[in-house]
Amino acid sequence: MATRNRPNRATPSGGAVFNPLRWLGYLLGCLIAGVLAMQLYFFVQIASWQYVNPSSTTFMRAERWRLCGINVWNCRIDRRWVPYDQISRNLKRAVIASEDADFVNHPGYELDAMLDAWERNKKRGRIVRGGSTITQQLAKNLFLSSEQHYLRKGQELAITWMLEFWLDKQRIYEIYLNSVEWGEGVFGAEAAADHYFRTTANKLGVGQAARLAAALPAPKCFDKKEYCANVRVNFRVKAGIIARRMGAATLPD
Repeated sequence: MATRNRPNRATPSGGAVFNPLRWLGYLLGCLIAGVLAMQLYFFVQIASWQYVNPSSTTFMRAERWRLCGINVWNCRIDRRWVPYDQISRNLKRAVIASEDADFVNHPGYELDAMLDAWERNKKRGRIVRGGSTITQQLAKNLFLSSEQHYLRKGQELAITWMLEFWLDKQRIYEIYLNSVEWGEGVFGAEAAADHYFRTTANKLGVGQAARLAAALPAPKCFDKKEYCANVRVNFRVKAGIIARRMGAATLPD
């Protein structure tokens, strides 16, 4: 009985036929593996911060490049790490009163604030508010860009969960106060205290602490008027409001 010839599935040159679905699956698998590897990197890195201090953040490195370009070795970014107990309780209270009054109680995010921000963003047609807690702000500064889109926001929430999983509230707040931007090239409480008041972070008074906390939404504008074109913050009025709220702020001690 004669056998039927099967169609030759090889290309004229002898290679396999290109299968777009197979290549699409391969590329998708590589993408998923890359995303998972990045999450593992974040997870392990944050775990190590139980014992060591982060040397810099993505935001710091981006600012150094913006200010210095390739001349990074001769361009100063001022950031000096100080332990949590060497930061004034006035500043700790002021920042919580300004940025995240329920910091010690929530799991790293506040659902109501995020939903409110979602509604406001829908009305504007773009992301104008993030509803961010102190932990979310830290997640963004440590690892992410300043771009505003929902994929970045999703990654921010994942890192926020990792921070809250590995670190207690006091450690999260210690890293935040030593990393947050307080002016052009000025990062952390110690550098800010010296830059604005020629003192140290542990000697900041109530008024000084309130002024520094008021600066956080627009620290470059607080530092230099050239950055104030699109800023609508009355720092003096805001500092007064923060000073009145400081007594009710709960610290993660």
